[in-house]
Amino acid sequence: MTVKLTSRMEGSACVVALEGEINSTTSGGLQAQLLPFIGHSSSVLIDLTGVSYISSAGLRTLLIVHRRAQQLEALVTLVGLSEEVRFVMSATGFLDFFDIAEDLGSALENAGR
Repeated sequence: MTVKLTSRMEGSACVVALEGEINSTTSGGLQAQLLPFIGHSSSVLIDLTGVSYISSAGLRTLLIVHRRAQQLEALVTLVGLSEEVRFVMSATGFLDFFDIAEDLGSALENAGR
């Protein structure tokens, strides 16, 4: 299984939509695809609406994205967390690392579109 990634600009925000499962098989490739987006626009919105599962390897990928964003003073917002993904991120404390938005519309408003 792979994670499908699509990206587009919405005003000054870069929207990166993911679809699939983020696990030990897919996280390495996903990390290589995600990191170049960090710092290239004022805000990066990672749309996880299409992600049904995230493993510890996926959490590690998001942690690396978070650290890169801190280095570059970039804003990263996670959008559309499923109940399962939200539970895993909450239980591990990962929700504290990111801005969270329920949907893309509210994320774009907060990003100053």
